[in-house]
Amino acid sequence: MLVDLGGNLPTTPYTTNREGRGPAWANSLFEDNAEFGLGLRLGVDSHTRAARALVEHQRGQIGDTLAGELLHADQSTQAGIQAQRERVLALRQALSRLTTPEARRLDALADYLVKKSVWLVGGDGWAYDIGYGGLDHILASQRDVNVLVLDTEVYSNTGGQQSKATPLGAVAKFAAAGKTVPKKDLGLLANMYGHVYVARVAFGAKMPQTVQAFLEAEAYPGPSLIIAYSHCIAHGYDMAQGAAQQKMAVNSGVWPLFRFDPRRIAKGEPPLHLDYGPPKAQVAEYMRNESRFRVVERTDPVRFKQFLKESQEAAQQRYAVYQQLAGITVPQVKVTIDDQDTPAAVESEE
Repeated sequence: MLVDLGGNLPTTPYTTNREGRGPAWANSLFEDNAEFGLGLRLGVDSHTRAARALVEHQRGQIGDTLAGELLHADQSTQAGIQAQRERVLALRQALSRLTTPEARRLDALADYLVKKSVWLVGGDGWAYDIGYGGLDHILASQRDVNVLVLDTEVYSNTGGQQSKATPLGAVAKFAAAGKTVPKKDLGLLANMYGHVYVARVAFGAKMPQTVQAFLEAEAYPGPSLIIAYSHCIAHGYDMAQGAAQQKMAVNSGVWPLFRFDPRRIAKGEPPLHLDYGPPKAQVAEYMRNESRFRVVERTDPVRFKQFLKESQEAAQQRYAVYQQLAGITVPQVKVTIDDQDTPAAVESEE
């Protein structure tokens, strides 16, 4: 596995297993994460093509059976990848008896006959804002690149400036009175390509859905995008409660959970699968748990009440859009804001 921007210099969270295998990783410039990762993918693909061509060219020396198995191996599972690694060992044994330049070249490239997984890891400031053009290029390219966006909804590393991921009503630098426009829906934009695997996850709300999304993204033979809820100190609450806040974000509809898998289309199924239900009357409770929203309540209660109303409406509208894309009909909960600024469920609409 190749990972770009997965560690904070000078430390790294990566290591090797008992066989000495582990991820190769590198840190790129903040704004170049997508381009850097795509370059890794293109480099791996180029080496793989060269290795496969050399295997084909040297069938007579390494044996038709081994050559065929190397070229047509099923590497869609971990067991299949391990079997290919064993074939590569057999290949190297065969090559050790040869002295031609082609044999030495193949020996150097043999590891590229084993499937390589490329993951890009970055934040919302990169993915939604400064590096969005590069990310969009990757998603449009149909290359087998996996992207993990750790969405803190703010430029965390550079002091807490607002990004296009910052939600409506949140206070951040350059949005001191609360952000006046809703959060950019990066997942929905990616869905529109039709060939990109897309998921939004929050492990504190639904761990099995998070694991399933990573497994599906890794297995998908094309670009994949996972947007992960990442609680942050800039949100203004005790980080020990991060998982509980994630759950509240999902239950309120602020953070929708879904998996968009283009492979479902061939089965006659809608590609979008919702992993959360209709939003409940909890948007105000969610917002009041975080000081980034409460600041506005203290300084301008009228403005804060308007943010509550718009945020609740946005959660309902978002679910209605996703519901249609998923091809399902679910009773909606109509929510209003009472005089105490507290959302109250009024009635269900069929």
